[in-house]
Amino acid sequence: MNTPCRLKTIAAYHQLMQLPQPAHPLLSIIDFKSIKRLSDDQPSTYTHDFYSIALKRNFNGKIKYGQQAYDFDEGIMLFMAPGQVFSIEVEEELQHTGWLLLLHPDYLWSSPLAKTIRQYEYFSYATREALHLSQQEEVQVTTLMQNIAQEYQASLDTFSQKLILHQLELLLTYAERFYHRQFITRQVTNHTILNRLEVLLMDYFNGTNLAEKGPPTVASVADALHVSPNYLSALLKTLTGLSTQQHIQNKLIEKAKDKLSTTDHSVSEIAYELGFEHSQSFNKLFKSKTRLSPLEFRRSFL
Repeated sequence: MNTPCRLKTIAAYHQLMQLPQPAHPLLSIIDFKSIKRLSDDQPSTYTHDFYSIALKRNFNGKIKYGQQAYDFDEGIMLFMAPGQVFSIEVEEELQHTGWLLLLHPDYLWSSPLAKTIRQYEYFSYATREALHLSQQEEVQVTTLMQNIAQEYQASLDTFSQKLILHQLELLLTYAERFYHRQFITRQVTNHTILNRLEVLLMDYFNGTNLAEKGPPTVASVADALHVSPNYLSALLKTLTGLSTQQHIQNKLIEKAKDKLSTTDHSVSEIAYELGFEHSQSFNKLFKSKTRLSPLEFRRSFL
């Protein structure tokens, strides 16, 4: 991959896209119709020092975010946090519609969103986990974007930031709701991921790597399933009420119960076989999950 072009300011993005300077140095909302063509000498790979929230339709190019190219045939939303890398390829005049909201973290300074915006897990999703919108959902998002645009384009006063942040928080909350809906409605795909997770964990815990490498990490499991860790945990919480880490721990406890009830290995030996360096850590986890110590659990079978 080429070295990404780092855009430190929203003004730099406007200059690159041959747009008028933003009305506010830390905030911009752009109608995609105003971006008609990318010049041939523009870089193809970028990273921003600001948040980017895009509602796109009919994008006649390719965007790669993470490792996946994506086509925009329907209304779709993408969320990028500062520092994430993406690339864009366009061979002709752009025909896309929709809105792009650019938000520098400093704009949120002293507001509750400054602390809570990164709690929206979709800012760390890969493009394959982009948000598909129904027609009604797209109308709701467009209305919020237009409300922000109207306030942004008006004469700024002491109420402007408060009103914009209110609309932004509504937008983020609706997006969270729509992602939750997407997890539920895409049952075939999502349950396939769940089934693959079960097989993956079963094979790992029945294999020979457990004692040497320890239990699988959330990151390694997500990588094997070709999704981001945050997306996988959000999906599992919606489908099962448990996070990825809780699924891993439950499989670990199942394996521990099997060893405690069917072998005469000591608790320390079983802890080592399950990848724990210290038996105390194993004892603590086991008791937190079963309300019994490993020895108490074993005695129940005597």
